[in-house]
Amino acid sequence: MKSNYLRAAIVLGLLSAIGPFAIDMYLPALPSIGQSLGASMGTVQASLMVFFIALGVGQLVYGPASDLLGRKAPLYFSLVLFAFGSVGCALATDVQTLIALRFVQGLGASAGMVIPRAIVRDMHTGVEAARLMSMLMLVFSVSPILAPLAGSLLIESFGWRSVFWSVTAIAVVDLVILFTSMEETRPAAQREGSSVASALKAYGELMRDRHFLGLVFIGAFGMASFFSFLANSPFVMIDHYGLTPRQYSMAFAVNAASFIGVSQFTGKLAAKFGLIKLVKFAVTGYAAVMTGLLLQNLLGVDRLDVLIVMMLLGFGFLGLVVPTASVLALEAHGAIAGTASALMGTLQFLTGAIVMAVVGRFVDGSARPMVAGIALCSMASLAMVRLTLRAHK
Repeated sequence: MKSNYLRAAIVLGLLSAIGPFAIDMYLPALPSIGQSLGASMGTVQASLMVFFIALGVGQLVYGPASDLLGRKAPLYFSLVLFAFGSVGCALATDVQTLIALRFVQGLGASAGMVIPRAIVRDMHTGVEAARLMSMLMLVFSVSPILAPLAGSLLIESFGWRSVFWSVTAIAVVDLVILFTSMEETRPAAQREGSSVASALKAYGELMRDRHFLGLVFIGAFGMASFFSFLANSPFVMIDHYGLTPRQYSMAFAVNAASFIGVSQFTGKLAAKFGLIKLVKFAVTGYAAVMTGLLLQNLLGVDRLDVLIVMMLLGFGFLGLVVPTASVLALEAHGAIAGTASALMGTLQFLTGAIVMAVVGRFVDGSARPMVAGIALCSMASLAMVRLTLRAHK
C-alpha cells in the first residue's frame, strides 16, 4: 500500500509541479528580464500576474473536461500547449510578447493544478486522501526548493531565456510519464452523466454551497499570502537586502522546506485529531506568526534574519492548511471532483492574482508591503475559519 501511495504521489506530483517550476525558476530572473527588455519592475511583475490569472481561468475548463473526457486526455493537451507557450517565451523580444505568451503558458500549466487533485479524490477520501495529498505535496514542493536555485544557475550561465527552454524539456518529460505511468481513474461508465450543461449546473450548485466556498477561501487566502511572497521576495531580498540571485534562491528554499516538511505530518495529525481541528489549529498559528511579523516591521525591525525565521515558522503552519482545506472542500463532491477542484483552484489563483496586484500598488522598495499583504491574508483565512467551521468542535 505504501509503495502505491508513493508511486501515485510521484506521478501526480511531477504533473502538478510543471506550473510551480515555471514560476519558481522564473523568480530569480525578474530583475534581469526587466533590464534586458527595458521594462519596469511593475511591468515585469505583470508577466507573473497574468500567469497566475491563466492558471486560475484555465482550471474552469480543464476540471469539467476531465469529468467529461477522463483525466488523461486534457492533461495531454495542456502539456503540449504549455510547451508551445514556453518556446514562445524563450524567443520573446519585448515584454508585451512575453506577457502574452506567459498567459498561454499558464493556460497549459493549469490542468496540472486541477486534475491531480481530482485524481486524488477518485482514489481516496478522508484521512487517506489527506495522506496522499501531503505526499503529493512533498514531490510538488520540490519545485520551490530546487527550481529557484536551478533557475539562478541557468541565468548566471546562459541568461534568463534558458529558464524557458528548461521548462519546455520538463513538459516533454511529463508527457512521457503521463503516457507510461498513469492509468485513467475516471472510466467511461463514470462519465456518462457529464456534459457541458451538467458542468454549468455543478458550478451553480458549488457557488451556492457556503460550506464549500468557506473551505475554498480558507486555502485561497493562505495561498494568496504565499503568492504575494513569490511576486515580491525577489525584489525585497535582492534589491532591498542585497542578496545575489543564488543567495536569494537559498533563502527562498529555506522557507519552502518548512512548508514541505510540516505538510508531511498532515496524515498522522489528521488521523489523531481530525481534519477540522487540524485546519483550525494551523490557520490560527499561521495568522499569529504573520501578524507578529507585521507588528515587528511596523515597530522598525527591518532585518533579513528576522524575516526568514518568521517566514520559516509561518509557512510551516501553512503547510498544514493547504492539504487539509482542499480535502475538506472536495469531501462531499466526489461525483464532480474535477469541477469542484477546478472552481477551488480558480478561486485560489484569482484571489492570489488580486492580492499580488493590490500589494504591487504599494511597493516602495522595502519589505513592508509584502509583509502587510501576507499578514492580512492570514487574518482573512482565520476569519473564514471562524465563519465556516464555528459549528464544528
